[in-house]
Amino acid sequence: MELFATQGFAATTVPEIAARAGLTTRTFFRYFADKREVIFAGDEIPQLARDYLASAPAGVAPMRLIVDGLSRVAAERFAGRRQEVAPVRRLVLADEQLRERDARKRADLTAAVRDGFNRRGIPPSEAAVLAETAVALWHVALEQWLSGPDDVPLPTVIAECYAQLRSAVLEAGPVPP
Repeated sequence: MELFATQGFAATTVPEIAARAGLTTRTFFRYFADKREVIFAGDEIPQLARDYLASAPAGVAPMRLIVDGLSRVAAERFAGRRQEVAPVRRLVLADEQLRERDARKRADLTAAVRDGFNRRGIPPSEAAVLAETAVALWHVALEQWLSGPDDVPLPTVIAECYAQLRSAVLEAGPVPP
């Protein structure tokens, strides 16, 4: 991450990353397909979403599952890591290749949440809307958390974003026939 921060993502080479980590380039490629994977390695978040939705009690409202699940991930994975997450997010937003990979990871997470809701018996179109909403809520909250005051925890920002969404939906009223 130091190399990316000082040289930029595009200018940093795999041999430089490997050397900084005390590895050979060959060893680097055993663990990572390319240098983007240093930032995006693994599919643990989509799997966490699948597991969470599969293990949640029956009868819990889908939006409650979303807010609780996002808050849980925020508390477990992001608490105390703002100073670590912010530069990575800036790096991603500044590089086209990283933005494309980020969009792919976002699509993978959306698919995992949609599939999780489908397995809970939610009809496909409703599951798709819920999944898109969950992932959008996550990304909006994450960006607000990173650009907001240092003393506000991410679960609080998620709750605030959800309250804004809920208020906007309620203000819209019923859908006309």
